[in-house]
Amino acid sequence: MKFRNIKIFILLVFCLVLFNQCKSKINENNPENKNETAAAEKETPIQELKKETPGETSNETPKVKTSAPVPSDWVEITEDDGFKVDIKYATVDNFTKKKIYDCGKCYLRPEAASLLVKINNELKEKYGYSIKVFDCFRPKPYQQRLWDIVPDPDYVTPPNKGSMHSRGLAVDLTIADKNGVDLDMGTAYDFFGKEAHQDYKGHSSEINKNRSLLKSTMEKYGFKSIRTEWWHYSLNTKTYPLDEWVWSCE
Repeated sequence: MKFRNIKIFILLVFCLVLFNQCKSKINENNPENKNETAAAEKETPIQELKKETPGETSNETPKVKTSAPVPSDWVEITEDDGFKVDIKYATVDNFTKKKIYDCGKCYLRPEAASLLVKINNELKEKYGYSIKVFDCFRPKPYQQRLWDIVPDPDYVTPPNKGSMHSRGLAVDLTIADKNGVDLDMGTAYDFFGKEAHQDYKGHSSEINKNRSLLKSTMEKYGFKSIRTEWWHYSLNTKTYPLDEWVWSCE
């Protein structure tokens, strides 16, 4: 009787193993299961961009047609005015790893420009610091170019909707010390992780102090921050339409 029970047990184990092997074969040959696996492994647009060679298509991008002269409702922010100017989208040192602007210049609407000058002067007088700008007015043709590279509203505003950058009322910036070195803000510019959020709690006291200085000074003069980007500030006191004017690179 015991021997018979052992035989039955062995037979059941054999059937279970055989069943599992057949199930695995079926799953391997099922295209729906393959699609689910591919979907699970699908990378975000930013992850895909990071795999590409920096600037590999920048030379193939046609130049955007410029407009001249500069309209009266635009003011240029320059290093001659005491600012540091490092327009990231005029280089491959940005999250797309491609050159978006044909050349780097910082233009803002008069209201935003005059307030930024006051902010820069205050930082210089109190600490010997200066504002460094990463991005200012973003003409609609350049917004289109950015969208063509990353057509995902989670990362880039659709050109027809536009952003405050395309209205000349937003600026991406940081603070540089008296030696021109950026204050530590915890992440690089255009970093999309939670560490770039204004309310992130994991940074050191020094980083929190630097961010607080930037935020409090910008808000003192009427600029508003957004939760997910420590570097982005916009002025909402006046509205302007999306603008297609493009500065000259000559």
